[in-house]
Amino acid sequence: MKNNRLKLLVFVLIPILVLLGFWLVKQRAPKIKNLDAVEVQSYQGKDLSSINDFRENSIKGPQYVDRASYRLNIKGLTDGEKNLTYDEVVRNHSAYQKVVTLNCVEGWSVTILWEGLLVRDLVDTSKIPTDANTIIFRAADGYSTSFPLDYILQKDILMAYKMNGATLPPERGFPFQLVAEDKYGYKWIKWITEIEFSNDSNYRGYWESRGYSNSGDLKDNFLEK
Repeated sequence: MKNNRLKLLVFVLIPILVLLGFWLVKQRAPKIKNLDAVEVQSYQGKDLSSINDFRENSIKGPQYVDRASYRLNIKGLTDGEKNLTYDEVVRNHSAYQKVVTLNCVEGWSVTILWEGLLVRDLVDTSKIPTDANTIIFRAADGYSTSFPLDYILQKDILMAYKMNGATLPPERGFPFQLVAEDKYGYKWIKWITEIEFSNDSNYRGYWESRGYSNSGDLKDNFLEK
């Protein structure tokens, strides 16, 4: 009887001691903190602007979007509405890098190494009817802008989630900013939350409905004639 009690005591104590040992090791282990990537200052011999070289000119100030609850809503003339998480958007599409200069109508510009997915790849996951001719982007602050669908399909237009090697900070448009190359800065929508496929080629976004050119082409005046 005494041996049985001893065996039972050993059988109970050993797992407890093992778990206690693991707990002590874990408590003594150094805490690991995730650090963001360091901003690069040049790329392939080309000097880059800094994240801090931008001017704050958004309509409601920086938006602070929660990554865990974020959803990218894709709707309109497509085979079905989609609501994608941040990770689904990033991980399910190939990443690309490109140096592109943003030119603001205020007279300043920045040259940045952008990294993100091709909007075209995102579009290819949706069946779009032939009468769709316009793509509309909307943002967390209520901002919106639009483009001919061919602009997205025929060019390597990025929806960026990194700049100069670092994740977009809230001030620069986290989680996604459109890299609308060859367009004025007001077409570079930040904090993208919604993409709509439409047949309304006359749609006017925030600044476009206030007299700015709907095309936003750098080769033209940004004000409607």
